[in-house]
Amino acid sequence: MNSYNPLAPLALIWRYRELALPLTGRRISARYRGSLLGMLWAVLNPLLMLGIYTFIFSVVFQSKWGIDRGDKPEFALFLFSGLILYSVFSECLNEAPSLLLNNKLYIKQLVFPTEILAWVSVLNGLFNLVINFVILVIFQTVVMGPPTPTLLYFPLIVLPIVLITLGSIWFVASIGIYLRDLGHIVRLFTTALLFLSPIFYPASRVPERFQAYYSLNPFGHLLEMSKGVLFYGKAPEPILLGACLAGSWAFSWLGYMWFMRAKKGFADVV
Repeated sequence: MNSYNPLAPLALIWRYRELALPLTGRRISARYRGSLLGMLWAVLNPLLMLGIYTFIFSVVFQSKWGIDRGDKPEFALFLFSGLILYSVFSECLNEAPSLLLNNKLYIKQLVFPTEILAWVSVLNGLFNLVINFVILVIFQTVVMGPPTPTLLYFPLIVLPIVLITLGSIWFVASIGIYLRDLGHIVRLFTTALLFLSPIFYPASRVPERFQAYYSLNPFGHLLEMSKGVLFYGKAPEPILLGACLAGSWAFSWLGYMWFMRAKKGFADVV
């Protein structure tokens, strides 16, 4: 596939779908293989975390998101909605430095498209996102009432996150195979970005003198838009969403081109 084709990052998953989907399924099943409850943990984990968030932030700290409502569990739902989106990016990026090293057998097979490993990682993250999203909608319906029709915009907000994640994996994985310390740097970065994104607080709480710098974080816009469509019944601003889509698409394309140029030397390193 021509790496200079702007559609290459998305066309890749369609071209190798018969390879990527089984690899994703194998990876998901391997995570829960041998455990007593098996795949049930995929549902129990987010349920337990949502219960902990509700108790700590809504009961102990009695945190509010700044909206005029009296329901105590609201902050936990706002927090959970941000974390499930950000975790798609953070979990994939945290494993990216060792992604190629953990798949040495594939790299040594010259016919294997190593670039598809980024999609396998993202599909695994999207599997978790779907489960978490269903749990979120169920609890939101119980606590705050049925979601508004703007919920249908949610996939359009997920797409830029997927593209950013893909580009980041391709960049980091291709460097991580040479720089083994990169994993420590990446984990520090994802932790810092977690607190620099509107997950534990609304973006409006950021002091005005820092707003210009804060707006450079694409997750700031995307997570705010996600809360708008999920909780406020507010459709995303077309220009802002379009800018996020265009920027994330360009980033993923650059990451893909970088990876395709770098992959020629992977077999010599591993």
